[in-house]
Amino acid sequence: MNDNERTPVIVGVGQLNDRPADPMAGLDTLGLMSAAARLAEADAGGGAWLADIDQVGVVDNLSFRELGDIVPLLVAELGASPHIAYKTKYPSGASPILLLNEAAHRIANGEITTALIAGGEALRTAAQRAALQAGDKASDHNAIRSIPQRRDPTYAQRYGLIAPVDIYPLYENATRAAWGQSLADAQSESGEIWSRFSQVAAAHDGAWIRKPVSADDVVQVTPDNRAIAFPYNKLMVANSSVNQGAAFIVTSLAQALQRGVPEERLIYVGHGAAADESNDILARDRFDHSVSMAVSLQRTLDLNALKSAELDCVELYSCFPCVPKMARRIIDWPVEKPASVFGGLTFGGGPIGNYMSHAVVAMTQKLRAGGQHGLLFANGGFATQNHSIIISRDRARAAVKAQDFHYQAEAEAQRAPIPSLIASYSGPAKVETYTVFYERDGRPRAGIVVGKTPAGERFLAKIPATEENAIAYLTDGKAEPVGASGFAFTSGNETHWRF
Repeated sequence: MNDNERTPVIVGVGQLNDRPADPMAGLDTLGLMSAAARLAEADAGGGAWLADIDQVGVVDNLSFRELGDIVPLLVAELGASPHIAYKTKYPSGASPILLLNEAAHRIANGEITTALIAGGEALRTAAQRAALQAGDKASDHNAIRSIPQRRDPTYAQRYGLIAPVDIYPLYENATRAAWGQSLADAQSESGEIWSRFSQVAAAHDGAWIRKPVSADDVVQVTPDNRAIAFPYNKLMVANSSVNQGAAFIVTSLAQALQRGVPEERLIYVGHGAAADESNDILARDRFDHSVSMAVSLQRTLDLNALKSAELDCVELYSCFPCVPKMARRIIDWPVEKPASVFGGLTFGGGPIGNYMSHAVVAMTQKLRAGGQHGLLFANGGFATQNHSIIISRDRARAAVKAQDFHYQAEAEAQRAPIPSLIASYSGPAKVETYTVFYERDGRPRAGIVVGKTPAGERFLAKIPATEENAIAYLTDGKAEPVGASGFAFTSGNETHWRF
C-alpha cells in the first residue's frame, strides 16, 4: 500500500432537522440516518459512494427503539454491502469521535477503503406522538428525563443523582470554588460562552435554535428560562427535544482522488486520544478537574504536533457549562473565541449521543471555507468518556499510521486517590460539592451535598426544601458553600445535612 491508500480523509457530510407539523408524519430514527447519509453522498460528489462502502458505524440511539437493531435496516435502506457494520454499545456523546477514529485507523491499516458514520434522534417526534396518544399536547424540553429508571436504584440515585442534569452541576460548583470565582463570575463566564454558541447557531442553517441570546438572557431565571439544577437554567442545558440526523463519509485519499473529489474539499483525519472517568460518579478522585479529559485533550495536541494557538476552530463538548469551561482551561482557549462551530447542545441541538456527528459536519464545512486545523472534543456519560481528535486541511496531519488511541493507563497514573464511600454517616463534615434541584414551577425540590468526613470519606446528604436558610446559603452567592463546615445526621432512611 502507498501512503495515499492509507491516508484517511472526510469527503462528504450531511445533516438535517425534521420539523413536521404533524408528528405522525415525522421521520423516525432510521429515516433521519438514511436522509443524512444521502446528503453526505451528494456532498461527496454523488456517484455510488454508499453502495460501495466497506464499513457502516452507527451511533446508538434512544428514540424509536421499537425498530429493533437499526444497523441492518440502515444497510438495507442504503443498498450497501459493508463487510463491517456495527453500532456503539450505548448512546454516548463521545460515540461519533470514537467511530471516526476507528474508521481512520482501519483505513490506515488497509482493512477498509470507505466508511459511513451516521446517527439520528427523533426524541421530539417520539415524545409528541406519545403525548397525542395520551391526549396531552405537551412535550418535555429535556426528553431524556422520560427514560425509565432502574427498579433497584443505586446509592446516588436514591439521593436524586439520576440524569446528567443532576450530576454535572456537581462539577460546576466544585470548579467554581477551585478556580476562585464568585458565583456571579462563574455564571458570567457560562453566559458569555453560551451567548457565543447562540450566535454560531444563528449563522448555521443546520442548527435547531437559530436565535441569538445575550449572556444575561442565559443566566437570568425567567418563566421561559427556569432553574433546573443549581446553578443551571434551561438555556444552559442540552436540548434533547429535537429531531436531527447527521452522517459523514471517510475514505482513503487514493479513493477520493480516483473519484475526482477536488483537493480543496478534502479534510484529513488526524490522530485522536481517549480516556475515561469511572462509571460510578462517586468513585472519582475529584469534581473540580477531570484527569481523563486533560489526558485526552493534551495527548491529541501532542500526537498531531499542534499547540492550541495553532487551532483555527474548536468544538468543546457543551452538554453543560462545566465541560467546555474545564476543557478551555486545559488547552488555554480564550473565552472570547467561540468554543463551537455548530452552536452547542442547547442551540445547535442535543440529539443525545449524536451531537458530535453534527460537529464533524460543521467543522468540515468550516475548514473548507478557510483555516487549517480543527479540534473536536467529545464528552459522554456523566462527564465519563472523553475522546478528542484533530481534523485538518494539512495532509501532514493525517493519521497515516494507526496507533492505539486509548490512554487510560496514563490517566490512571495521574489520578489522585479516590475517597472511600460510606453510605451512612453522622457527624461533622465539609462540603465537597453540591447542587439544588428545582420543580418546574421554580420552587426548590431539595439540596444535595457531597460531603467529606474528617477522615476524608465521601458521602451524600440531603437538605429538604423546607430548610429555606440552608437552600439560600447554597444558592445566593454571598459565601462559598464548597469547603463549608456542617453536620450530617440520620433522618429516616436518609442522611441529612445542617450547616
